Formats: sequence, structure tokens, C-alpha cells
Amino acid sequence: MSDQARYRVESVDHALQLLLLLQGRRDLRVTTAASTLGIAPSTAHRLLTTLAARGFVTQDRVSKAYRIGPALIELGVRSTDSFDLREASEPHLKDLAGRIGETVNLLVLQGPSTRFVAGFESNQQVRTHVLTGTLLPAYATSGGKVLLAELPREKLRELYPDGLRKLTPRTRTFTELVDELALVLMRGYAVNDRESTDDLGAVAVPLKDHLGRTVAAVAMSAPSERLPLRQIREHVVALRECATRIRADLWRRHL
Repeated sequence: MSDQARYRVESVDHALQLLLLLQGRRDLRVTTAASTLGIAPSTAHRLLTTLAARGFVTQDRVSKAYRIGPALIELGVRSTDSFDLREASEPHLKDLAGRIGETVNLLVLQGPSTRFVAGFESNQQVRTHVLTGTLLPAYATSGGKVLLAELPREKLRELYPDGLRKLTPRTRTFTELVDELALVLMRGYAVNDRESTDDLGAVAVPLKDHLGRTVAAVAMSAPSERLPLRQIREHVVALRECATRIRADLWRRHL
């Protein structure tokens, strides 16, 4: 038996596996957790309840599913260079969410994925959720496309050597993605039209530093029926204004 296996504490290992499961999911139900880990639902429930007590997960009061919690988000953000970015962006993201009445997020590129580092939900009854702390494939999110658009094709191939996994029937192929990214770079914004979730639409613009480098993406999301073409143009204007204000705050912090 290896040293790693000898000293492994099974309950701790299961708890960590649950947190890893949440990296690629919006939420996690007890039954899914139990079947994935091969443990009893009662055990999965106790583990998730313990994680919730420490703030590593939170439970939705309506669906009863679990999501990444504030303690885990803070650990993830503080372990990257995104903490200043998050602090600078939050007041402007909150203001934007209030003005446009939709959910807004700030995303950074992390390997082949995008990490949501800050966000605010709309107050509408039917709305998309803030995904702070979550990792999603960059190619299937509007913010991810903005962040991928400046990469050379060779780098894109390195990120996705096996092609793009389909999340919905509308998820792009690698060739389609390359073509779309050229358009994103030209027009300065990206759209997610039900490519990550069947009923979700999103728009994102780049957030650039004082040297003109794209360091993050500012995105809004909504149920797809609330995002017609004319609304996209209006949201792009609002997103760009928000990105400009965040950039100004970042610049002042580093003077």
C-alpha cells in the first residue's frame, strides 16, 4: 500500500471529491453526489451539511441543491491574481445589474476554462444565477470567447487537443469556434446563444488593463427569450461602460 493510500482519511477524501465535483457544475444534489462517489445518500447529505456549516457550499432554499460557498470562493480568488480585480469590479457590477435588470459576472481565463470571480444576480423572478467560483469551458461562455479571441490558433489547439465537448446541441465545434473568435476580435464582444445551457443567453466584452491587454471579461446573462438582437446591442454599450469604470478603478489602485 502506498503512503498516500495508507494515510488517506476516507471521509475527508469524500468531502474533497464533492468540492471537486462542484468545479464543473452549477449545483449538486445529494442523490447525484451519492451515486457519483458510490456512497449512501445519508452519508452524502452529512458531508454536504458539514461543508455548508463551514461555508464551503451553500444550499438553495427552493431546489435544495448545493452550490459553491463563500469560503471556497474566497480561497480560490485569493490563490490567484484576481483578488484586486474582484474588489475593484464589485461596485460597478452591482450597479450594472441594477441598471439592466439582469445577472452580471466577471470572468478570467484559467487554462481551457473560465472562472467566475464576481457577480450579482438580477431581481427578476426568472433569472440566471451568479456562478462565482465556478469553472466552465471557455468555448461555451461569452466571457470565455472574449478571453480566447486574442490567442493564436496553435494555442487554442493546445487548450483543446481533443476538440470541444458538447454541452448543448448549439455548442460550437473547434472549426466553428475559430471562425467565431475572429468575429469576436473584430467587433469587440461575444455572444453565448444557448451553448452552455439550453435556455441561457449571454453577452460579454473585454476588460483591458492600462497596456491594452485583456485581463478579464464583463458579462451579462439572461433567459434566452429575454435577449433578442436589439437587446444585445444595448447590453454591449452598458457592459463597455462598466468595463471602463472598472479599468479606471484598477488603474488608480496601482498608481
